[in-house]
Amino acid sequence: MGVLALLILLVLIVGILFGVYVTLKLVGVVFTLIIAAIIGWLADRIVPGNLPYGWLGALAAGLLGSWLGGWLLGNFGPRIAGIAVVPALVGAIILAFIVNIIDKQTRGSRL
Repeated sequence: MGVLALLILLVLIVGILFGVYVTLKLVGVVFTLIIAAIIGWLADRIVPGNLPYGWLGALAAGLLGSWLGGWLLGNFGPRIAGIAVVPALVGAIILAFIVNIIDKQTRGSRL
């Protein structure tokens, strides 16, 4: 009986620790997405025009901009939620400029 209780206690402890681990990982992902959305929103405010798809476009610009900025400039400056803020903002601004140029060209051809 004591071995069974110990086994049940061990399973509960492992389950709780695994649950905390998964929860912390999910919270980290959510926090990263929030920071990427804020960076994309800032890039949308800096660049004239608007990114398509609202907050989802800002989120995509922040995520892709962080990749592009890290690739072009490296990972320097402060990091929040795994995102180097300065390169991410620069990359998101570049991406927003490209999207606005493409949007103006396609809008001009539709008229």
